[in-house]
Amino acid sequence: MNLVVPALVAGAVTLVLSVLLPIVVKPLLQRLGIMDVPNERSSHARPVLRGLGLAVLISMLVGGAVAVLWFALAAEPVVRWEALLVVVVGSLAAGLLGLGEDLRGISVKARSILLLLIALLVPVGLLLVRADPLHVRDLTFELPPPAPLSLPEALPVGASILLVAYAVLFISSYINVANFMDGLNGISGFHGVIAGLTFAAAGWLDAQPWLIAAGLVLAAGFGGFLPWNLTKPGAFLGDVGSYLLGGATAITSFAAWLSGLPLLATIGPMVIYFGDVGVTLVKRVRAGHRWDEPHKEHAYQRIQQLGYSHVAASGITALCTLAASILGLISLYTGPWGTAALLAGGLAIVVFYTLLPRLLPARHARVAR
Repeated sequence: MNLVVPALVAGAVTLVLSVLLPIVVKPLLQRLGIMDVPNERSSHARPVLRGLGLAVLISMLVGGAVAVLWFALAAEPVVRWEALLVVVVGSLAAGLLGLGEDLRGISVKARSILLLLIALLVPVGLLLVRADPLHVRDLTFELPPPAPLSLPEALPVGASILLVAYAVLFISSYINVANFMDGLNGISGFHGVIAGLTFAAAGWLDAQPWLIAAGLVLAAGFGGFLPWNLTKPGAFLGDVGSYLLGGATAITSFAAWLSGLPLLATIGPMVIYFGDVGVTLVKRVRAGHRWDEPHKEHAYQRIQQLGYSHVAASGITALCTLAASILGLISLYTGPWGTAALLAGGLAIVVFYTLLPRLLPARHARVAR
């Protein structure tokens, strides 16, 4: 059995649904009156329909289920369909939390508790289903073996507890980060496509079919949303979409690391987002501002304020994310010194990105969408 086929089919199903489902979902959102009204954080000037991430959520759920069922029914011992199942369920839970916020609003305390619960249960589930890292060489054609940088097969209890604690912080933080960064047309769609394709490439290079499927479903889900986001009258993901993006990306990243991929290969798509949010929060705290107040001080927002269109500013962020992702993938084939050099290169990209609002020339002001 060619183990790439289920991943490709799952990606194709997700893409078709993500493109078509908004036809049904948009009228529902309009009847519910779910609109994004401009505020201090917004980069748009008029109310825009939000919540279209629900269509992405449904499409990714169906596509992910197709891959899980196909891998499970194939009964191939080398396919870790259980890990893919945890990724799909965890991503669904994150998206549903965001949907609750879109529809009715959730108190900060309740949202935080639910977010931490998701971030706790996911790594526990992944550790329970964890098996040997996969190295299947019959996917499409033979590939050179990557650098052997993986966690040991059997983890002590103490190490497992530390991993879960790290995952709780990592996953919950990135869901919030993705929500903070969802402020321009195209930015989240581009991010989902790049992150998904990076994970799929890593899965292909390391011969892990489940990761190919997880990556293609993520890329297809947010790729199908882009035409609806970028064409008039436009529509936003809403919290359902941004929570889904952050959850799916972080959960897939952690699962890939547990499966034996080098850390840099799993976090490459995430460093620009983490860098933008981290630097911005530090600057605000040092200036005496409340970190949780609405604002427009992220690097991507400041680039747009220079007069660049939403697509241009989002594209700049996406290009930096792509560059960091490529460096991460190269770490599959490097030793310690090469990995250190790639880490330095990734940090340099983050620094360059955060300085872009100062380096880029200003353009004539344009009216925000």
